[in-house]
Amino acid sequence: MGKRTIFRMPFGLIGLGIMTVIVTTGLVWIGVVEDPLGGEPTAVVPLERTVEGLSSRDIAVVEINPDIAGDSKPDSPEKRLPTLGPRFEEPPVGSEPNLASRRELTSLPDDRVVERVDHGLIPKVGIDGIRPLDLYAKQIAAEPASAPKIAIIIGGIGLSEAGSRNALENLPADVTFAIAPYGDRLDRWMRQARAAGHEILLQLPLEPFDFPDNDPGPHTLLVSLRGPEFLDRLYWLMSRFTNYVGVINTQGARFTATEPSMQYLLEEITKRGLMYVDDGSSSRSIAPTVANAAQTPFSRVDVVLDAVPKADEINARLLQLEALARSRGMAVAAGSALPVTIKALEDWSRDLEQRGLMLVPISATVDRPTEG
Repeated sequence: MGKRTIFRMPFGLIGLGIMTVIVTTGLVWIGVVEDPLGGEPTAVVPLERTVEGLSSRDIAVVEINPDIAGDSKPDSPEKRLPTLGPRFEEPPVGSEPNLASRRELTSLPDDRVVERVDHGLIPKVGIDGIRPLDLYAKQIAAEPASAPKIAIIIGGIGLSEAGSRNALENLPADVTFAIAPYGDRLDRWMRQARAAGHEILLQLPLEPFDFPDNDPGPHTLLVSLRGPEFLDRLYWLMSRFTNYVGVINTQGARFTATEPSMQYLLEEITKRGLMYVDDGSSSRSIAPTVANAAQTPFSRVDVVLDAVPKADEINARLLQLEALARSRGMAVAAGSALPVTIKALEDWSRDLEQRGLMLVPISATVDRPTEG
């Protein structure tokens, strides 16, 4: 019987042929067809502008780099935008900026930022958005930005003729004066202080925990008050004099720890175009948090100078203040118009610049970085 012949299919050659056809077709498609993605939706954007020295076809976007303009970290929740500190008016077109003249402080109220109520004139934001804080703030001197800055507030101005005169005659012009609402001839003290270059704060009496045994004075703002009664007291306090950049609490441990009351007060302070300064007397104060939420221009006292009114204690607090300013870049202190405090500050401030420190008005501390 003859042998059968078995035919085998050349599968290897067939596979090689198929692959060759596929590769060849792809190469032809890419080489011949201008747009391999033909049929897909497209948009043509003509580049009408060119950078000098480059043609439009030389320009290409290769990467989006969020770090080009600076730090790519997201803004902190505590960061306030826009800047809440003083926004100084630009000089008229064609005139040259004069820092010396912009550091001179007017003692007359600006009609744009006052409102007349039953008690007298109180602050308001002008129709163009300008605030009392903007108009009455003192522009700081041109110094190196890296110099540690210190703001000092002296309170109780207007309560004692001798104490107020001593502070006015012996303290540097960049010390801020806080005027109590109960003194005599408060307008006179305001005018003299501003003529000498001092920014002014209004002292607001707020409810302490032991009220009424400890009563800060008439028209104290209480946590139980709202509406017309609260505003009537506040407006009486605000109308005692003019030309202040903001307010600072007097006492008020209960008030500053009560969120609804602080919200109510700081919303009105913001509405009036003022800053709020926490006097640093209560560790329970929630003023920083509430001020941030209300977008209130805010600062806080870091060191109370004369809680113990003795020269060695005040000098120790001044050393603490310097250390804080050097570590943080800025620090705030407060004291009273006591003879021992005024003398200590007079001596301490004599060679401040030689020690590399800069004294600034309180309005310059509004936008300082959050501690921490």
